[in-house]
Amino acid sequence: MKEYETVIGLEVHVELATKTKIFCGCSTAFGGAPNTHVCPVCSGMPGSLPVLNKQVVEYAMAVGLATNCEINRKNIFDRKNYFYPDNPQNYQISQLYHPICHDGGIEIETADGGKKTVRIHEIHMEEDAGKLVHDDWEDCSLVDFNRSGVPLIEIVSEPDMRSADEVIAYLDKLRLIIQYLGASDCKLQEGSMRADVNLSVREVGASEFGTRTETKNLNSFKAIARAIEAEKKRQIEIIEDGGKVVQETRRWDDNKEYSYAMRSKEDAQDYRYFPEPDLVPVVIDDEWLNAVKARQPEFRDEKRARYKAEFDIPEYDADIITNSKKMADIFEATTAICNKPKKVSNWLMVETMRLLKDNSMEPEDISFSPENLAKLIELVEAGSINSSVAKEVFEKIFKEDIDPEKYVEEKGLKIVNDDGALKSTIEEIIAANPQSVADYHSGKEKALGFLVGQTMKAMKGKANPASINKILKELL
Repeated sequence: MKEYETVIGLEVHVELATKTKIFCGCSTAFGGAPNTHVCPVCSGMPGSLPVLNKQVVEYAMAVGLATNCEINRKNIFDRKNYFYPDNPQNYQISQLYHPICHDGGIEIETADGGKKTVRIHEIHMEEDAGKLVHDDWEDCSLVDFNRSGVPLIEIVSEPDMRSADEVIAYLDKLRLIIQYLGASDCKLQEGSMRADVNLSVREVGASEFGTRTETKNLNSFKAIARAIEAEKKRQIEIIEDGGKVVQETRRWDDNKEYSYAMRSKEDAQDYRYFPEPDLVPVVIDDEWLNAVKARQPEFRDEKRARYKAEFDIPEYDADIITNSKKMADIFEATTAICNKPKKVSNWLMVETMRLLKDNSMEPEDISFSPENLAKLIELVEAGSINSSVAKEVFEKIFKEDIDPEKYVEEKGLKIVNDDGALKSTIEEIIAANPQSVADYHSGKEKALGFLVGQTMKAMKGKANPASINKILKELL
C-alpha cells in the first residue's frame, strides 16, 4: 500500500489591537450593535478617501522583526478586486507586490522533541471585510459592516509543515509572539486570529507537490487539527480511487466534522490587482525601524529562562506561567510586591488555573490585580488566615478583585490568636467527647484529628490548626 505525506502551509489573519480602523477613525471594538462602527470610508461610499493608521505599520513591523523577517523599506498598497456582499467597495486594499515583511521564520518543537524552522514567505497589511449574518428564521442574509476596515496582517508561511501537531505548534508560537508584542489578543473564538489551511498530499519520497485545497472557517486549535485530518483522508481516498483532487476553497463545519466546497480557488490574476491610487507609498527609514526595534519586549523563551534563574521556580511552573502574557505579567508584578515567587506561582498554577477552567475562561480574561493577590499571600504568611479561608477569599478576588485585608476584617475571618479563648473552647470539646479522649489515650491517633476538627468547627474556621494541636496534646 502506498504511503502518503501531508504538505501544509498556512495563511494566518490577525486583527491588530488598534483602537481605530486601518483607513478611518471608526472603532475596532468587538461586539457593537450591527453597523454602528461605520463611516463613509469603511462602508465604501463614493468619493471617500482612506488615510493610513500609523500604528498598523508599527505593529506589522514589530511582528516581522519578532519572526525574523526582512522589513521592506518601501511599502505600496494594492487593490484586490472581488465582488461579495460583505465587501462594500467591491475591492479590498491589501499588499501583493511589496509586502511589509518577507523571508522570515520561527522555530517550533516537533512531536519527537526536535526543532524545526517553519519559514514565513511574507507578512502583508490589509483591511478586513464585513460579516454576513445568516438569518434562518427569515431565510435571508444580513450584512454587518462593523468589521469592515479593521486592520489585519496576513502571515503566509511556506508549505513546511507535515502534520496537525506541527501546525498547532506553529500557531501557538505565533500567537504567543503576537500577544507578547501587544499587537493582538489573538482570540480565535472572536475571530481576531484566523487560519486558512492550504493542504495537499503526495506519495512519500515524491518531489512534486500535490494539488492543494484551502480550508476556511477554523476558529479553534481543535477544529484546525480535526479539519487537517479530515482533508488529508479525503484527498488520499480520491487519489486511491483514481480521481484527481480539485484546487478549491472548502468550508469546515466543526459540528458535523465535515468540509464542503465553497468555490474554485482563485489565483492572483483573478483578483485583477493594481496599485491603490488613493494611498501614497510608505517609506520606512532607519530612525523609524530602530524605534520599533527598541520597543520589542522580552519574549516567552527568554522570559522562561530568566524565571528559572532569577526566581528559582520549577521548569514546569515557568512553562505554564509564560504560556500566557497576562499570567506572566501578573506573576512578575505580584512577585515585585511580596517577593515570594514560589508562593505566587502556586496560587497561579493551582487556584487560578482551577477557577479559569471552572468558568471556561482564558488567562487573558483574568481581571484581579497583583496588589490584591500579594495582600492575600501576606495574610497567609503572617498566619492571619488559614489555607481554607484563603481559598474562599481568593475566589472573591478572582471574581470581584476585592481587597482581601478589608474583606477578612469585615467578615471576621482572621485567625483567633488568643490562646486563652482557644484553650477554653478546647476544654469544652474535650468534655463533650469523652469517647474520643479515651480512644486517643488507647493509641488511636485518628481521635486527635476528630477533636481538632470539632475545635475548628466551634471556632468557625478561625483558629490556627497548629495551635489547636499543641493545646490539645497538652490538655490530653
